[in-house]
Amino acid sequence: MAKSEFDLIDTFFTQQTVQRADVQLHIGDDCALTTIPMGKSLAITTDTMVENSHFYPNIAPRDLGYKAVVTNLSDLAAMGAEPAWISLALTLPKADENWLRAFSQGMFEILNEHHVALIGGDTTSGSVPSITITAQGFVEKNTALRRDQAKVGDWIYVSGTLGDGLAGFYLLSDLYQGKKSAVNLEESYLIQRNLRPTPRISLGLALTQHQLSCCALDLSDGLVGDLGHILDRSGVSAVINLEDLPCSSALLNLYGREQAEQFALQGGEDYELCFTVPDHQKALLEQHLAPLKVPYTCIGRIVEKNPQQNMTYQRQGKMVDLHISSFEHFKS
Repeated sequence: MAKSEFDLIDTFFTQQTVQRADVQLHIGDDCALTTIPMGKSLAITTDTMVENSHFYPNIAPRDLGYKAVVTNLSDLAAMGAEPAWISLALTLPKADENWLRAFSQGMFEILNEHHVALIGGDTTSGSVPSITITAQGFVEKNTALRRDQAKVGDWIYVSGTLGDGLAGFYLLSDLYQGKKSAVNLEESYLIQRNLRPTPRISLGLALTQHQLSCCALDLSDGLVGDLGHILDRSGVSAVINLEDLPCSSALLNLYGREQAEQFALQGGEDYELCFTVPDHQKALLEQHLAPLKVPYTCIGRIVEKNPQQNMTYQRQGKMVDLHISSFEHFKS
């Protein structure tokens, strides 16, 4: 006998280990009931992932569950918010219990790591698999990192390494289309960087708690496109030092420096943070971020608005003519 929607929810999505005092009522009622701490603002984000638009059909369900959560936690990190709760809306063509078990395991793997509770959601039947997650977290009032707060003279930083997610996407595409049947260790690293990105929550929290920055976002659509949002919202421009773009050894070894820089500028799904820091906070940044052991790199500076070219590039102080747009993963 097939299990009902409520049986499936009870079997795969209520067996969480995270218990939070700010959750009064979670899965099992018409709404969840939660409490927002005094002096905090509630940060809310929603992301949808649809098969053949955001992921290939052959993705391991555990990886999909993990990544669906990470994309939302990364948005909270970009605001300097501490993640608290998520809700899940899941659409599937059929109720495959093995698939649901692995998917929920991937979700709870990352939720448990960051003490985030699943408080509700919905499951429905549909022709195309789709995952929608709404994540909520807390940030001290008037301290949230925003895209419209970059100032002329600020230094531009990124966490981690850039371009790995896009390279991993291409490798996954080759595997899905049968162009590759196996991968080496470096290729496997890049694939894992695509499937299992790291939400930079501790970094976002440090930036707000120590008032090191007012402006940040996460790199889901590539440095050029995402930093462009900051520049547009803040009414400024930027100069990027190409030699400073942080690229992993795996990316450099497989593609060389020139192609790695292209990946770093264009690639999406790195889910690293891009943030700006005033000149007078630069020393404090090093002091407060050192204990986190999160890699970060200064890649350029915010400058006065340039109506002709929002973003310019230089190498060793000499201007370089580049025309790069954000990468579109699945073009129609």
